[in-house]
Amino acid sequence: MTDDIKKGLIIFARKPVLGKVKTRLAATMGAEKALNIYKRLLARTHTVASAAHCERFAFLTEKDEDDFWKGFSCELQTGESLGDRMHAAFSLLFSNGYERCIVIGSDCPGLTTFIIDNAFESLKLNDIVIGAAEDGGYYLLGMKKLHSSLFKNKDWSTKYVFAQTVKDIQEHGLPYKTMPVLTDVDEEKDVPPEWL
Repeated sequence: MTDDIKKGLIIFARKPVLGKVKTRLAATMGAEKALNIYKRLLARTHTVASAAHCERFAFLTEKDEDDFWKGFSCELQTGESLGDRMHAAFSLLFSNGYERCIVIGSDCPGLTTFIIDNAFESLKLNDIVIGAAEDGGYYLLGMKKLHSSLFKNKDWSTKYVFAQTVKDIQEHGLPYKTMPVLTDVDEEKDVPPEWL
């Protein structure tokens, strides 16, 4: 039964500190507004993740002293590149007996609990599940075992990441499923109008 499968959701997030988050947003909107938008994104991610049928892990850039992530297992991100940090997070969960693992960011207002649960379900029949962001990156990546190559030789934080990753998946002959394309909030044009 699927309920017996150990499923782990990895959330990559930054500590919401003025001037340290959403720097591209801050360039046009100011640091204060960018911080407020990031806090809204974090709150939305927290709500969506909390309702998903899995165990939840918040991988943070630095230790958080408040209890925002209470109920989540908190870890620190380790590694130089984003690929190194994701690889380390997946490695940790797989080494702890998790059989399906998914990573999401905290920049995606369109992400829903249904998409996360559906992604875990899709790993029944597929080795990889991936959700493209409109900017060419991805907002979700899931797998049943560690595929290290997916985290190497990528142009992180560019419009090529999704295409490079899918090419890698195809070259390794891995069955995969794509999730709906969503928007990551990086610039002012990406912010939901009702948040402005």
